[in-house]
Amino acid sequence: MQFSVLCSDGNARLGRLETDRWSLQTPLFMPVATQGTVKAMTPLELKEVGAEIILCNTYHLYLRPGHTVVEAAGGLRGFTSWDGPILTDSGGFQVYSLSPLRRIKDTGVLFKSHIDGSMHFLGPKEAMQIQRALGADIIMAFDECPPYPATYEYVLNSLQLTTRWARQCKEEHVGQQLLFGIVQGGMYKDLRLLSASELKALDFDGYALGGVSVGEPKDMMYDIVSSMATELPQDKPRYLMGVGFPEDILHAVEAGFDMFDCVIPTRLARHGTLLTSLGRLSIKGQRYKSDYAPLDPGCNCYTCRNFSRAYLNHLFRAKEILAVHLNTIHNLYFYFEFVRKMRLAISQKRFNDFKNEWLCAVE
Repeated sequence: MQFSVLCSDGNARLGRLETDRWSLQTPLFMPVATQGTVKAMTPLELKEVGAEIILCNTYHLYLRPGHTVVEAAGGLRGFTSWDGPILTDSGGFQVYSLSPLRRIKDTGVLFKSHIDGSMHFLGPKEAMQIQRALGADIIMAFDECPPYPATYEYVLNSLQLTTRWARQCKEEHVGQQLLFGIVQGGMYKDLRLLSASELKALDFDGYALGGVSVGEPKDMMYDIVSSMATELPQDKPRYLMGVGFPEDILHAVEAGFDMFDCVIPTRLARHGTLLTSLGRLSIKGQRYKSDYAPLDPGCNCYTCRNFSRAYLNHLFRAKEILAVHLNTIHNLYFYFEFVRKMRLAISQKRFNDFKNEWLCAVE
């Protein structure tokens, strides 16, 4: 792997992450294909809207259909027919968020499946084995995500566990997959700095900031994000996990982060909320019943080129499957255009103007 910073504008940076098989320009956004699919989209359509890399999840694919099933199909590429790069999350966050009665041990986590209630165990060794079977290009170290709020003592113990697990993941890691470490530490800056220092000593291929957007106030999240980016290595990609409204991405890129994922664009699409150059639009509103204008006149996606707000309103209110499909095409296209324009702004040394113009336009 090689990661190069091509140019920067303040802490915002335009980079390139490449291996002998693929090359990605950063900042980049990864649509979430939790169970091997970005909801409502085919792999071909993902390419057409601008996706270059997707994120799949170890926890979900382990429970269903099982990583051995995916491995027998040729890994995630053979199983899903997505031929681009893939990142897999280790499952640590899902164990935290979907299994409230989990039992945390030194060797991993005993948890109950949210699907059928069966008991399972996932630790650093298992997370590495499963991700190896899934065949992702970028894999994540197994971590313990502390809740918010949490006491200093709890978060310190959690951080120490995450560091031990990160070391074990390094020991278990074999092959060509890129392995990223995950910085934890809750909302305590000194613990975040400690976590970053311990993980940097392990020399991962990249570094992620996890455990944010778990219920804390947004200004607190922004404070942690701003203080942590430059604490991570300059010559490695920096990944902010699970944070994804455009305004959040702007703040994180300004701080120095390179990679992002979030379910926001697809989740909003399923609930009828569409992101436009003029702000969010709830297509289910009665006001759009006879509105024959395109969804976003400034957008060149398939949905905006071919369908009116009135038609999208009708589809959504009639609960037609096509509603979710067309909404998702638009929201994902919107995200990739947003990131493309942001990269252009960094290359032209006008990131701050781009950020201010964007925030003013969608207020």
